[in-house]
Amino acid sequence: MNAIGNPQVMLIDDEEHIRVAASQALDLAGYGVQAFERADRALAVLDADWPGAIVSDIRMPGIDGLQFLQHARAIDPDLPVILITGHGDVSMAVEAMRAGAYDFIEKPFAVEDLVDTVARALEKRTLTIENRRLKNELAVQSKPGPRIIGDTVGVQRLRQTIAQIADTDADVLVNGETGTGKELVARALHENSRRRERNLVAVNCGAVPDNLIESELFGHEAGAFTDARTRRIGKFEHANGGTLFLDEIESMPMNVQVHLLRVLQERAIERLGSNELVSLDLRVVAASKTDLREAAARGEFREDLYYRLSVVMIDIPPLRERREDIPLLFQHFVLVAGARYQREPPPPRPEQLHRLMLADWPGNVRELRNAAERYVLLGESCGYDVEQMIGAAAAAPAMSLPQQIECFERGLIEQQLKAHNGCIKDTMAALGLPRKTLYDKMKKYGLERDDYT
Repeated sequence: MNAIGNPQVMLIDDEEHIRVAASQALDLAGYGVQAFERADRALAVLDADWPGAIVSDIRMPGIDGLQFLQHARAIDPDLPVILITGHGDVSMAVEAMRAGAYDFIEKPFAVEDLVDTVARALEKRTLTIENRRLKNELAVQSKPGPRIIGDTVGVQRLRQTIAQIADTDADVLVNGETGTGKELVARALHENSRRRERNLVAVNCGAVPDNLIESELFGHEAGAFTDARTRRIGKFEHANGGTLFLDEIESMPMNVQVHLLRVLQERAIERLGSNELVSLDLRVVAASKTDLREAAARGEFREDLYYRLSVVMIDIPPLRERREDIPLLFQHFVLVAGARYQREPPPPRPEQLHRLMLADWPGNVRELRNAAERYVLLGESCGYDVEQMIGAAAAAPAMSLPQQIECFERGLIEQQLKAHNGCIKDTMAALGLPRKTLYDKMKKYGLERDDYT
């Protein structure tokens, strides 16, 4: 956010020597300054998302400071406007504050007073913009569907892709290693679509015996084969109007792949033992833990089915490629497990979270969730430590010292933000950091205080 990383100040005064002196003082304080001789020129670049504070003289030719205040508040009533007043303008400035000005400074003023007032105004502006962002985020989070937790670039890209295609009918192929959350992505696609009121039907293609999978998917009529005593509705029909999730589709037998391709093309099925077509309105989300293109090249998967499924492809990054998300994920799973087992485990220590970030996690998010449950159930009171439970030391990949330091620092800041419900003041005190340093580090690691409130 600009108000944190590069604070902005808009300075309006028709007297050049005041503009120069005030600009220099604010620049030395670390603020980016836009100086204007006339208020109308400042208004031309101002909008409701402008992230800074405004310092304006009251008495100016053309649009004066009070008129500028009215125009600025019409753009955004929360814009902090600081007025510079002459000796005879104090009563006018007080009236302006009643009309919405943030503060006023009387000429001649000390630069320290100017910088201090601007700092307070910028802090208010930062909070205002953060609150707006939080409201927008809450509006998104209030939509139906599970949360995909994480702030790394790969996870942000994953959420963006889901948001773009969720409410379409496009079939989707989800690629990801075991335990990365392929079913979670399928649920997010379903529950953020117009199909959310109908069924999401999940089938693990690798868990259904080959001799039963056609009946499982397409259904059958009574007498279609031995023991078929009654009609059975298959998964395709059960998902009609909703979403069918085919997990481990690489395990689907070749003869069934042919039938699936036809269903995808015609959106209709025939139950086993029937000659009647049943029309379907459904979306298919398939998932694979292997590269289907390579499998097709080896003749282990139908190439035409691969291309039919891969209209949209979503790749889920493995946990080892999103290590910065591990502390947040682990603490989330600890809270969930604590509620499930009615336990209140101690919050994991920063050094434990650091060790978690060093582990390789071949089982990905599922393995991390299991570790969190063991932590809740066994805890340190039984002599178990997190890294002992998961064998992090043995699985630790090679990381440079700067990378390890950054991982540890990010995890420590996250923990303190969470412990203090996003309160910057308390987090500063706990970490022994000045406000600007904390904000700089939060920006570096992509941390937002509202994520912890």
